[in-house]
Amino acid sequence: MNTLDAINSRHSYRGEYENTSIPKEDLIKIMKAGLAAPSGCNKQTTSLIAVDDPAVLEKLRRVINPPVGETAPAMICVLTQRVYAYRDKCFAIQDYSAAIENMLLAIVELGYQSCWFEGHITDEDKIGYQMAQILGVPDEFELVCFLPVGIAKTTPILPKKKDFEERAWFNAFPKSIR
Repeated sequence: MNTLDAINSRHSYRGEYENTSIPKEDLIKIMKAGLAAPSGCNKQTTSLIAVDDPAVLEKLRRVINPPVGETAPAMICVLTQRVYAYRDKCFAIQDYSAAIENMLLAIVELGYQSCWFEGHITDEDKIGYQMAQILGVPDEFELVCFLPVGIAKTTPILPKKKDFEERAWFNAFPKSIR
């Protein structure tokens, strides 16, 4: 699969996963893809924890409410550090977003599926914090996202996207839409 094929076939998979473990070598490839992403002023604010131990996965699943990704045989937890990179600018959100997208593309390339779960765990119920406590994450890091990783049990259905012409233009915003 080439890069453009991976980009165009990637989507959020929220279905069930097969009960097939993910080789550590594949999890390493996925995490290396994430860590290869650019970061503001090269501060490298994104860190990752892959979880494939069924006992640890079960502990994490107990705090994820409502449940999502509960049948995935692995997950990658995304951590960030809020570091000022340039003057008063913090690029942590951009940094981990680039890392997540790289990992999502690597996941598709390797034949797996996933979904970016962030808002689900960063609300006032602090699920991300609870997950971080289970994983022994120090307080200077924030667990902002997790990606379940596995082989899709059902055939993924790509969502309908708006036509190119509705969202992309050349040289100016079209007057017909204003």
